[in-house]
Amino acid sequence: MKLLRVLVLVVYAAAALLPLVWMGLSSIKTRADTISGTPRFVPVLAESTAPRSVRFPATLEAYGKLGEVHVGADQSFWEHLGHSLVIGLSSTVASVLLGTLAAYGFSRFRIPGSKDWLFFILSTRFMPPLAVVAPILLLYRRFELTGTHVGLVLLYTAFNLSLAVWLMKGFLDDIPRAYEEAAAIDGYPMHWTFLRIVVPRAATGMAVTAVFCLIAAWNEYGFAMTLNTTGAVTVPAYFAGLQGNIEGMPWPQVAAGALVFVAPIVLFTVLVRKHLLRGVTFGTVKQ
Repeated sequence: MKLLRVLVLVVYAAAALLPLVWMGLSSIKTRADTISGTPRFVPVLAESTAPRSVRFPATLEAYGKLGEVHVGADQSFWEHLGHSLVIGLSSTVASVLLGTLAAYGFSRFRIPGSKDWLFFILSTRFMPPLAVVAPILLLYRRFELTGTHVGLVLLYTAFNLSLAVWLMKGFLDDIPRAYEEAAAIDGYPMHWTFLRIVVPRAATGMAVTAVFCLIAAWNEYGFAMTLNTTGAVTVPAYFAGLQGNIEGMPWPQVAAGALVFVAPIVLFTVLVRKHLLRGVTFGTVKQ
């Protein structure tokens, strides 16, 4: 059984890493090699003694060109990555903070029709987001929010809020109220009890919620492509805009940019991995 588990994990890891490996290989090829009809998998140096049919130069030129403004774009990749960082991180922080506060209210107070309210919050995710893109576009044009960081931050926060509320309510329900009652007996006001007692114990849930909210905002394409065609254009919309490049799609730069684009999500997930592992089993094992 142990051998079978190892085999399954190896196969799964290989399948999961294959796209990243392929992008990594494409990022060190020339454009001619990325679109060549002859498969070339492992990059070798041009001076190698390998057969000419499998020989092509390995180069890091694509990474250097990420700072260039390609035809079909108004800014370089790094500027678009900056837009994605501002929008993704801002909407994630707003979603987690508002979601935690709302979930705390539902978890600790008697709210008339709380179950109906929670269902209403959840129902906002039933409709495909692109089904409301037309009225949102008209609304954003009216308030001059198209092409701005604020516009996408507000939109992503609104769509991620329901997920944040439901996730955080589950975590907060598992925090014993005895901690807060003891703090109240000691004379702590409610806001200090929340900040010093509840928030530290809800850090696991907040980390898990932040990961999901950041991934949703980081990879969102439909609204970013519709609302921000100029100005604060995120990386997914930037890649889509390169399709009209009269010089042809710069595949090595796209592969290099995609790897750089994935890196912040991987780094953030690694930093909160302890909270993620704890969050998977939070509430299932009582100590």
